[in-house]
Amino acid sequence: MRRIRSLWRRSLTLRVVSTTLVGSLLVVGLLGYLLLSRVTAGLLETKQRSSITEATAGLAEAQRILAAADTGPSTPGPASLVDSVVAAIATRAGQAGLYEVLLLSAPPLAGAPERATNNVAETSIPADLHISIAATSRQAWTYTLIRYLDGRSGPGLVVGAPLVVPGVGGYELYYLFPLTQEQDTLTLVRSAVLVTGVLLVLGLVALAWLLTRQVVRPVRLAARTAEQFKAGKLTERMAVRGEDDLAALATSFNQMAASLQEQIRRLEGMSRVQQRFVSDVSHELRTPLTTVRMAADVLHESRSEFDPATARSAELLQTQLDRFELLLADLLEISRFDAGAAMLDAEPIDLVSLARRAIDSATPLADRVGSELTLVAPRGPVRVECDPRRVERIVRNLVVNAVEHGGGRPVTITVGGDDDAAALAVRDLGVGLKPGETALVFNRFWRADPARARSIGGTGLGLSIALEDARLHGGWLQAWGEPGRGSNFVLTLPRRARDEVRSFPLALDPTEQVEEVRSGDR
Repeated sequence: MRRIRSLWRRSLTLRVVSTTLVGSLLVVGLLGYLLLSRVTAGLLETKQRSSITEATAGLAEAQRILAAADTGPSTPGPASLVDSVVAAIATRAGQAGLYEVLLLSAPPLAGAPERATNNVAETSIPADLHISIAATSRQAWTYTLIRYLDGRSGPGLVVGAPLVVPGVGGYELYYLFPLTQEQDTLTLVRSAVLVTGVLLVLGLVALAWLLTRQVVRPVRLAARTAEQFKAGKLTERMAVRGEDDLAALATSFNQMAASLQEQIRRLEGMSRVQQRFVSDVSHELRTPLTTVRMAADVLHESRSEFDPATARSAELLQTQLDRFELLLADLLEISRFDAGAAMLDAEPIDLVSLARRAIDSATPLADRVGSELTLVAPRGPVRVECDPRRVERIVRNLVVNAVEHGGGRPVTITVGGDDDAAALAVRDLGVGLKPGETALVFNRFWRADPARARSIGGTGLGLSIALEDARLHGGWLQAWGEPGRGSNFVLTLPRRARDEVRSFPLALDPTEQVEEVRSGDR
């Protein structure tokens, strides 16, 4: 069923053909039913009208024969009268099988003669018809199953009327009209309607398939071309045939592809220029920065010999050089990621121990702003294969970022794992993130509040580098935040480097996290 549902969702041709099949079956079935109903009603109405007319004429003939016999010089016996009536009526048929005649006494009398043609059985007459004729003393008819003494049977119409035989009493004269020809006609019509309906449905389904294919095929070609375009084959185009709407679609698609190709090429060129500029500037600044650093170190070491203003200037110079070196190192790292030259030196480590080291390095900063760092981790190790330098840089960036934006409130670092993945979450209770900012927080140089000065002199590239480090491991780095409720950053790594992350041991929403063991480490 899953395969059928999947195929139904993915195949427009299947949906159109199936809908056409069901709809045509309903329409053809309804039309066939109405046609057969009208034909059946017409045949039966014609048969009923002719049968009643024939039975009425036969009844009149029987009454004439009986009246003539009753006024003659010598009245025949009851058996002779019954025989003459049945013989005369049977002769009126003109051809065998047009109808059968049954003459029965009513009510049944012992010794009263009864006659029937072609061994038709008395059980062919329904009891309700006997009762109706007896109650009304008038002609009546109904549909029945004509039975014969030799076991044969078939559908038919029976018309009965009361009749008085002189010297005997009351009788009932029945005409039994077989419906064999009408049944054969209906069978022929039914077969013709069925065959015609099947052919019509198949023709409609085939027509729907052809029309759908004519429409879907260009769309599939467009989708295939778009997939190849997405894969980097920017020269792929759709074939344009004719001048119809589909040809216009193909032309518009090709124009759009050409425009996108040109824009992508221009953006790629600009990106290469930008990356080359960042890389070149970063490398070129290393030499003068080293010289400036040497001079600044000399001034900083001799600041006690300077007047207060000069000593303060030497300290500020040293601080800004530290920040500039950090920015330069981050720019070089970003340029390596952009150039695809970042390497992964993976080895098995304990994520809990790595988190403790990151907390230890951030403790002085946390003490300075009044934040308490808390580690929540299992008692045992959480082993993961990763690059310790890069993962420790991720954790350190997350912790420092949480301390900076935590407003002096506690910061919680949670470590967890399962059979497939290990995770580390850093939760702060600071200003939080506004809606939509979780998608921007990893952008380079992005700041939630540009007017607010950085308290610790960050470069604005820490989270961008952390995201690239996580991707290099095949992991995920996600952000959650709400205004006034703080933020939560979750790093999820596969147990083996560059494997796919198949599970997330820690929930992104901190209210859903399950804490296993709490331990307060500072």
